[in-house]
Amino acid sequence: MASLPSNTGGNKRRVSYFYDAEIGNYHYGQGHPMKPHRVRMTHNLVVNYGLYRQMEVFRPKPISSQHMTRFHSDDYINFLRVITQDNMQHNYTQLQRFNVGEDCPVFDGLFEFCQLYTSGSIGGAIRLNNKQSDVVINWAGGLHHAKKSEASGFCYVNDCVLAILELLKTHQRVLYIDIDIHHGDGVEEAFYTTNRVMTVSFHKFGEYFPGTGDVKDVGVAQGKNYAINFPLADGINDQSYRSIFRPVIEKVMEHYSPEAIVMQCGADSLSGDRLGCFNLSLKGHADCVQYVKSFNVPLLVLGGGGYTLRNVPRCWAYETGVLLDTEPSDMLPYNDYFEYYGPDYRLHMPTSNMEDMNKRETLEETKIQLFEILRSLEAVPGVPIETGAEVKTPATLRMPEEDEEMTEADDRPTGEGRRQHDAEQVGETLRVPPKPEIKANAWPLGT
Repeated sequence: MASLPSNTGGNKRRVSYFYDAEIGNYHYGQGHPMKPHRVRMTHNLVVNYGLYRQMEVFRPKPISSQHMTRFHSDDYINFLRVITQDNMQHNYTQLQRFNVGEDCPVFDGLFEFCQLYTSGSIGGAIRLNNKQSDVVINWAGGLHHAKKSEASGFCYVNDCVLAILELLKTHQRVLYIDIDIHHGDGVEEAFYTTNRVMTVSFHKFGEYFPGTGDVKDVGVAQGKNYAINFPLADGINDQSYRSIFRPVIEKVMEHYSPEAIVMQCGADSLSGDRLGCFNLSLKGHADCVQYVKSFNVPLLVLGGGGYTLRNVPRCWAYETGVLLDTEPSDMLPYNDYFEYYGPDYRLHMPTSNMEDMNKRETLEETKIQLFEILRSLEAVPGVPIETGAEVKTPATLRMPEEDEEMTEADDRPTGEGRRQHDAEQVGETLRVPPKPEIKANAWPLGT
């Protein structure tokens, strides 16, 4: 494997990786396009490429339902805890109320599945807060459609929102970037009224799920102009995507100056996705990750969509290499799922010959619109830097009055000190804690 160019000034960034082997055991149901098995396949490539040797690998310890209710409603989380295939016929009204059914079915171990993927994202945010890592990867996360009180788009618990809330405990400004083909509506909605989080989404728009994400949707109240949306048409290719992604993110970094970044890397924007209609190659998709990494800001990288089973592991394994400044070989190593990658058994896949419906003039016009929105921002938005300062925040962003430990202490050593993290709720305000101490919530995974 070759080394990729790094912009870290010669200092290797500390990369952590969260994975639980149980994630591949959950199944949405026959014929459903969402397959958690793709995360297990990704991990198998990461291991067989030897990439795991360059990272700290952790198995997340499951969070409690109380941590989920930092964003989600109590009723909704309690429903996810108790609903099963055996009792769902007696809970038809609740199923309708919480939008659980066809796209978001009830399946065995539903709540435990939500705990697993969410724990990795929150655990990653804690490591960034505690300055134990510079980059954290959780390919099981990135379920960006879930709302406060309803499931949506194959997503039940919004781990992106919960991870951002964790990061806000020690970072004044958090940037969320979404390159899934679908608009990151759940995350945008959660932070639509605050300037402490900027959401930036590049997505297919027009008669396409979830139907939101117009360039004119910019946020309200304190959050006005802190929601950035770049709507796209079918067939966008690497060259066109790069021509919009890099300039927009450059301006965002210039005007917003985030202290931490959460990046959702949905692989359904790849060419040939079962539900997608973009035409990005692995290198085109990963170029976004490489560019965001180059700013050397604490970075949490999550998965998301991706419904062609043989392509998603290719994408996320390659992007793991990009985050490690390592170029994986195009010839796939032998692995447990080698037959999935035939007939060529190579990492990189050809793109299709579909037409790019995104006219250069339209992309430039949208870019200019977004630049004008960003130019209107105050130079360094958000609250005063002094610790203990109170900042107004929407009711949906309330922190618990007393944040109990993420999990009980693990008696195996991690090589890091174990510390406890507190946050407090003050009516409708979020108090920025003075450099809170954080308890490790994961143990190293044996290799």
